[in-house]
Amino acid sequence: MPVVRSVHLITLLLLALMLAGTATAASLPVAEGWEYRWGDSPFDADGTPDWVQQDAPGEWQSIDFPSNPPDRDGQEHVWYRVTPPSGDFQEPVLYIFSVDIIFQVYLGGDKIYQYGAFDSEGRGSFEGWPWHAIPLPEDYQGKPIYFRVFSDYTDIGLWGEVAIMDYTDLVLFILRNSLEALIVAGFAALIATLTLIFSMLQTEKKTFACISLFAMSAGLMLVAESQASLLITHQPLLWDYLAAGSYYMLPVALALMLEHWLSDHRPWLINWIWKLHLVYLVGAIGLSLSGLIDLSSTFPVFDALFLITVMSMVTVAVRRFRHLLLEHRVLLVTFGVFCALLVAEMAVAHGVLPWGRIPVSWGILVFLIAVVVIALWHYARTQKALTQLAFSLEQKVAERTARAESLTRREQARVRLLTFENEKNRVLGDIITQLQDCLNLGQAYAVLTGSLPDLCSPLRGALYRRTPNETYQRLSQWGVEGEHPAMPRQLYSSEGLPRPSQLPPASSEATGSDRQRTKPDLLCFWINLESASDGQVTESLLLLESEGLFDAANSEYGVARLFAVLNQAIQRIGITLSSISLREELQKFSYEDSLTGLKNRRYFDQLFQHQCAVAQRGRTPLSLLVIDIDHFKTFNDTHGHEAGDQALQSVASVLLNQFRESDIVCRFGGEEFVVILPGALTGDGRERAQSLCDAVASVDVVFEGQNLGAVTVSVGVASWPEADGEPRQLLSLADQALYQAKEEGRNRVWIHGGQAA
Repeated sequence: MPVVRSVHLITLLLLALMLAGTATAASLPVAEGWEYRWGDSPFDADGTPDWVQQDAPGEWQSIDFPSNPPDRDGQEHVWYRVTPPSGDFQEPVLYIFSVDIIFQVYLGGDKIYQYGAFDSEGRGSFEGWPWHAIPLPEDYQGKPIYFRVFSDYTDIGLWGEVAIMDYTDLVLFILRNSLEALIVAGFAALIATLTLIFSMLQTEKKTFACISLFAMSAGLMLVAESQASLLITHQPLLWDYLAAGSYYMLPVALALMLEHWLSDHRPWLINWIWKLHLVYLVGAIGLSLSGLIDLSSTFPVFDALFLITVMSMVTVAVRRFRHLLLEHRVLLVTFGVFCALLVAEMAVAHGVLPWGRIPVSWGILVFLIAVVVIALWHYARTQKALTQLAFSLEQKVAERTARAESLTRREQARVRLLTFENEKNRVLGDIITQLQDCLNLGQAYAVLTGSLPDLCSPLRGALYRRTPNETYQRLSQWGVEGEHPAMPRQLYSSEGLPRPSQLPPASSEATGSDRQRTKPDLLCFWINLESASDGQVTESLLLLESEGLFDAANSEYGVARLFAVLNQAIQRIGITLSSISLREELQKFSYEDSLTGLKNRRYFDQLFQHQCAVAQRGRTPLSLLVIDIDHFKTFNDTHGHEAGDQALQSVASVLLNQFRESDIVCRFGGEEFVVILPGALTGDGRERAQSLCDAVASVDVVFEGQNLGAVTVSVGVASWPEADGEPRQLLSLADQALYQAKEEGRNRVWIHGGQAA
């Protein structure tokens, strides 16, 4: 059975993780109409309280929230009532975050829920602080719900949220509220385990043991106080004992840590603090388990004691702060954040602050992260010391065993070379993977700009890219401070580009003087792309400084391997960039009108649907212009189709100049154009359309040196939401308006609805 419950909880947790960003679908807070009445109701022979059968308006007092009504004067019984709001639920439950301490719920004279056992005097013992899911009958709406509450605690009444929702929504609500605490608790458990292991292996046993104790207590407290704990096993009192024990253990662990850090200053006060809290922990839990006191009565005393001791610890820590190590200071600061959140939570629990969720788990998380960072820092420092020690030992061994060290260096060189190749292949693989995700060459070169330094390391260099005017602009430069004479900001094709580098001849094929003469000062690699329109083009250049690379101390074999690795990498990058370029060109061809350079009908159809959806969802205006060149067939018949193409290009040029970058201009087909104006009302559309008509009429069409005069356009305008219906109907409405503009004589603007501009 526990296994089944655990599997069920894990399934619910996964569902809560998937739905963590969504709110509860149907949740009605019960926040208004609350009334209270001090005392306890008499009961009739059937066990029905008299107070649920009579209205007694003079006896009930209004209250904003059913918690701690005024004028308690030591009373231990209080009644609340409220009429819940109406809602459409399939399995309604009334969710209550917590109640002090036991209570009964009545609806229409029937008892529908009880938590805790009431004796003949209406009293009872503490049963824990769970959340409550009270099933409601289908006819609960419009009927008052009565709450009979008994509490001998400092607080009396309901706490936190009170809401009506479906039971399934409630379970997800509980899990979402507990996710943060459970995740932090899991992290705390991991830290507790690791530090416990370190305490057994490392020299600073006490520090690690204290951190483990704190992390274990904090994690257990978070799980026990999370609402999801009751989904594991519905034992509220058990969870409250676990929460109390872990809660009471926190100052013990904190004081032990502080005592250890301040051991040089003999902190007797801190020593007394952890011993005092340990005695209180044992006494409070022991007396509660023996039944001599209620567990609930131990919390106020502990809170007062903790407030005093934490102020004492802070005072001692501040006085000794300058004498502490840096890591201890960081831990003290994060400890202060945690204590501040804990004090705020206590203030909420005792009514000093209004109810709200205090993120104590964040304080714990900050403290644990600080512990992890400091541990990693210690580890890095230890590793550095070990490295330095190892280097020192190697130097001594090298002085005594020169021949053995020489053989070792050769082997290390071979291993480094293999490691270098593996690393470069890994980096190249990452670059190719990132390039394959790019949609265009702009994105691809952004990837190359950031990744090529890693690929070419340790060589310094620069990356250039071809510009439209056939110069090569430097995109990035690495390893070089200031301007490098061999790597200027621009390279000019007219002056001749550096030629691709070739590997110098090996020692077996050339004398030392020949090798010296053939050593290049700069390595150059061309990145060639295959273009659908231009064929193979040199899209970019990679220049690398080769100073010292071909020295005699370096193996020609190693240089050859390095050169081969870089050359193959550049070729693979070029192939990938060619694929991106071809894909980009195909994309451009599919959405661009080749004659006018405007977007085509296919692009308009896709974008218009999107803009309609955006306008309808956000209730934002949208206007559409449909434009037609007047008497275009006559113009073609008179001057020829090539002149007609020139007229289309002329109108397209005017369109591009007349509209904003946010407007979408497309060639719809033939001599028709469309313009989408997001956010534009009818007045804006009319003004822009009239301006377009005037601009087109003022531009002459010149073909083969002959002025053919100007053409005119007619424009139909439709705007939403002025037009009835949905935004996607704008195309039909604007087309009707265009037809009307032509009927009215052309060279004019017509607004849908019978208006002429």
